Amino acid sequence: MSVAETIETPRLNLRPHTDGDADDIYAYASDPEWGKFLPVPEPYLQEHAVEHVEKILSRDREQHPTRAVCIGPQVVGDVNMRFFADHRIAEIGYGLSRSYWGRGIMVEAVNAIISSAFDCYTQLVRVRARANAENLGSRRVMEKLGMSLEGQLRQDSFECGELHDEVVYGLLRNEWHGI
Repeated sequence: MSVAETIETPRLNLRPHTDGDADDIYAYASDPEWGKFLPVPEPYLQEHAVEHVEKILSRDREQHPTRAVCIGPQVVGDVNMRFFADHRIAEIGYGLSRSYWGRGIMVEAVNAIISSAFDCYTQLVRVRARANAENLGSRRVMEKLGMSLEGQLRQDSFECGELHDEVVYGLLRNEWHGI
């Protein structure tokens, strides 16, 4: 059993990536503001988008499922999970086109992915997420999902040639209510 192949929400279609997604990814990922808190190349080139899609397609989808976040036919972001300890722990990551920030899109997408993971894996106990401590948008997503700040790792993330503090948020199955 695995996270649902395709998930529909009121505004979104969350589906596996295809080779044809690189152009949409490049369109939003080439915005320097988008990658400010992410370990992505700067400048972000078309070839990086192609490599990103190839990397996603080569992953073991049972251990590291990733879904394209689509509004209509357009890919506007993605959500990924990595499972540990025989699917008892999951770490979630996400990115969204800057033109969709502040609209609840990522909260809706991550909520659907977490719900699917808890439904599919009865042994899943914990979902965690990390972010640059200064990335207030990402922190708000985690908080809106009911995740708790569990700690701050000092100088634990290397982005744009500098070390940054990273925050860790977590959510236990018995705390999950969805939105």
